[in-house]
Amino acid sequence: MDFRLDDDQRALRAGVRELLTRRFGRERLRAAVDPPRAAGAADGPGRPGGGAPAPVLDRVLWRELGEAGFFALRLPRARGGVGLGLAEAVLAFEEAGRALLPGPLVATHLAAGEVPGAATGECVVAAVDGTLVEWLEEADVVRGDVTGAVALRPVDPLTPLHRVDRAAPPDPVAALLTAAEQLGSAARTCALAVQHARTREQFGQPIGAFQAVKHLCSEMLVRVEVARSAVYAAAVTGDPPDIAAARLLADEAAERGARDCLQVHGGMGFTWESDVHLHLKRAWCRARRGPCAAQSEEALAEDLLAPEECPEECPGECPRECPGA
Repeated sequence: MDFRLDDDQRALRAGVRELLTRRFGRERLRAAVDPPRAAGAADGPGRPGGGAPAPVLDRVLWRELGEAGFFALRLPRARGGVGLGLAEAVLAFEEAGRALLPGPLVATHLAAGEVPGAATGECVVAAVDGTLVEWLEEADVVRGDVTGAVALRPVDPLTPLHRVDRAAPPDPVAALLTAAEQLGSAARTCALAVQHARTREQFGQPIGAFQAVKHLCSEMLVRVEVARSAVYAAAVTGDPPDIAAARLLADEAAERGARDCLQVHGGMGFTWESDVHLHLKRAWCRARRGPCAAQSEEALAEDLLAPEECPEECPGECPRECPGA
């Protein structure tokens, strides 16, 4: 099975990256993290001298994503979509994770074709994922029971959360798209660590020359590439066990990668002005969407321990412990 990207897929990935770089580059990211504060507003946690107002979704960007086909990638052409597959959606969501693009991207994407306006970005859709709902107050449509939803104080400044009592069943496609976002974030923190290791000097040489820093960067790269292989493979097969494995590896790559990136940056990585902590906080939030790590591990264990199916024509001396033996 060939997991290499073809020319169209590479063009799609480059196009999504160009769009997000132009419309949600670092300046826009920081503006979303540190919006203008009203005079006399109370200081908020983690923001030196700044308030902590609820994040506001950029509706203009949301519609532009819809016009570019981001939400309608998997919708058939006959229904007004792009007509691509899960593999292409994974590439787009990987770029969204790399850019730390905020908003209920997965929920709106999954609602394309079912909720009017979702495919074009005219409608923002939120959904109950596990026991959490992201961007509930900004959503035009909410899928799932949100009765009695309680607002939480999220660690990520760009992911408003509510908790509900009744958990929604996990969606394998949502889990895979979340894994793709985690992969993009992990790749970005790896690049940030390498860039800093090359330019930051200590004792007259770049810190990347020191063995401990080399080990951190190399381990980050290994986790990213292993997670990438698993996510791309799951996008091709669509099998729940493959998706569970991809989710576990991508969550680990994103969370551990961001922590290691903080170590490479030293004290600079912990400052509010750095973007590294934003990747770590978003990775924490994503890791709590849908199936948790324990659920993914249980799904993998059940698949590994499941007895093999006996072939239709069972030989007389079958080594398997099955009724046909």
